[in-house]
Amino acid sequence: MTYVVTESCVKCKYTDCVDVCPVDCFREGENMLVIDPDECIDCTLCVAECPVEAIFAEDDVPDDQKEFIALNAQLAKTWKPIIEKIEAPADADDWAKTPNKKHLIQK
Repeated sequence: MTYVVTESCVKCKYTDCVDVCPVDCFREGENMLVIDPDECIDCTLCVAECPVEAIFAEDDVPDDQKEFIALNAQLAKTWKPIIEKIEAPADADDWAKTPNKKHLIQK
């Protein structure tokens, strides 16, 4: 099992999770992060660090977010690793509770 970044991360891109990851499994896109399922060791450390509750165990991803399982795997193949925390976008808090953001993902 792996962990999955879901829609809540889109346009928020807080990177608190990156700081605690012992295997550097996060990948950075223009406006969100994903987890490389081949690198994730299921340690759970990132889950508690995400301020927008965007990270779920693969088996616990909400039904309306299941497509993010495949999306994380797909995007992790082309996005670059991120290994340390960076500053969140200036408007991240404004986007934190906005629903239906999948169409805003910049691939």
